[in-house]
Amino acid sequence: MAVIVMLMTFEISFSELWSHIHRAGYWLVAAILLWGTLYGLNALTLQVIICGSGSCPVGFGRLWQIVVSGFALNTTVPVGGIGGEPYRIMELSKYIGVERATSSVLLFAMTHVFSHFWFWLTGIAVYVLLWAAGLLPLPVTMRWLMAMTLLLCVGGIWVFTRGYKYGLVCKAIRLLGRVPGLRNWSRRFEDTHRESLKKIDQQIAQLQGQNRRAFMQSFFLEYVGRILQSFEVFFFLMLFGYGAEQTVVGYLYAFCVAFLILVFTSLFANLIGFIPLQLGGREGGFALSVAALGMTAELGLFISLICRVREIIWAIIGLLLMRIINNK
Repeated sequence: MAVIVMLMTFEISFSELWSHIHRAGYWLVAAILLWGTLYGLNALTLQVIICGSGSCPVGFGRLWQIVVSGFALNTTVPVGGIGGEPYRIMELSKYIGVERATSSVLLFAMTHVFSHFWFWLTGIAVYVLLWAAGLLPLPVTMRWLMAMTLLLCVGGIWVFTRGYKYGLVCKAIRLLGRVPGLRNWSRRFEDTHRESLKKIDQQIAQLQGQNRRAFMQSFFLEYVGRILQSFEVFFFLMLFGYGAEQTVVGYLYAFCVAFLILVFTSLFANLIGFIPLQLGGREGGFALSVAALGMTAELGLFISLICRVREIIWAIIGLLLMRIINNK
């Protein structure tokens, strides 16, 4: 049902949508295959995190399915972006117990977000370099946006660094207790599960404190995944003639532009990430990013639509895999 609702969110007719899909052609297939690889990197990240706290009895193929199905739930649940974590904990707990599964999934989610902050910082650096080379403008609005993004990233990195060092589950439960109506629940939950929550926090802190190599590997895999994701936008820029001169410099510039489009889009979309499939946020992000880089609105619309199609395809795959596994 959720997938049907997602299909109905397109603001163009199905004939127009089919025309865009037909135009994408084999580049859409390339984008779908690219995301299969990106989910593989996510699965490797999760595997490294699990191995960082002990043995990992879960096969890579099963981890890949858990990752794909988790992201499928994240894009389809009514409160976007949080449906996959309970599923991953439930599935992993069959192999490594509830406490290790919870800490591993929390670390995976933290690393996923932590890499975004560094991804956005890299985007600022790339934009400044292209501006210094005279390839991009730097108007006042862009300077303000970059300054606010810089503050957001520095603050986010500081918060997550402390979370990695000391754990954050207990603090998060206490923070919930300050929300009106949740104080009594928070207190009861912490009193009942105090020891389990402390163990989860200890396991979170253990990855950075006692197994720094695993921490750096997991972060590196997630960060590289963010960079490689730019190839999806790069494919469609090629379709519109960017990099048509077919030189190394031309391809490199086209990839940098694709990278910046993804940076702006992910920044805008994550600010309203509670919406299922980030509806509106992603489209707005693409529209703003291509406009800021002096490109046509047609390009922004095309990329946003094809990326949505790719996401729906992987959501269907993830939900089907979950159903197949549950029926075994």
